Amino acid sequence: MQAVILEERRETGEVMVNGRPYMPDAKGNLVPVETIRPANRLEDETVRKIMNFADELSAQIARFRGHTMTDLGEFDALLAQEYGASKGGPKGNRTYQTFDGLMKVSVQVSDFVDFGPQLQVAKKLLDECLNEWAADSGPEIRAIITRAFNTDKEGKVNRAEIFMLLRLDIVDPRWQEAMRAIRDAMRVTGSKEYVRFYRRAKVTDGWQAVTIDLAKA
Repeated sequence: MQAVILEERRETGEVMVNGRPYMPDAKGNLVPVETIRPANRLEDETVRKIMNFADELSAQIARFRGHTMTDLGEFDALLAQEYGASKGGPKGNRTYQTFDGLMKVSVQVSDFVDFGPQLQVAKKLLDECLNEWAADSGPEIRAIITRAFNTDKEGKVNRAEIFMLLRLDIVDPRWQEAMRAIRDAMRVTGSKEYVRFYRRAKVTDGWQAVTIDLAKA
């Protein structure tokens, strides 16, 4: 029996079996290269070429973000050590700007918020309010409450509409108690820092984002 000798060529996706080129299909089957349609081979080559550039760019952006956060962290530490000062507010949002006011780097911290069982208490109180107010309650408020507690595709409440409820100024004690229950239900399950870059030609101009997001380039 002849021994099977395999050699994988990552750049082309080919697998050499005893000196003959094959390519794995989507099911993992090895298909002789000469039987693959030219259009499919050309598509494969095009995607591999693009993905090589994409992988390199992704790695470069990851290194750039790492260097950026390191530089800012070192600056923050120096600022605290030398001058007893710090950047940003309690959430960690902060902005750094050049002396001429033409460039700035903004760091924004976004919390991931989930809701605990107190949210069901809030829903019960809000239902009581709506039932008692009946026709006196505006359709806008009813619509917001309905949207807030309608679950999305992942089975979670609509966070944006929940926060909209908190902005409504309603004096009914049950409403106020419901808003307190919503606040008690909030749980910060994590956070993420976003770094954004801006520049402008003159200090009287508006800021223009330096685009790194491929979808907005």
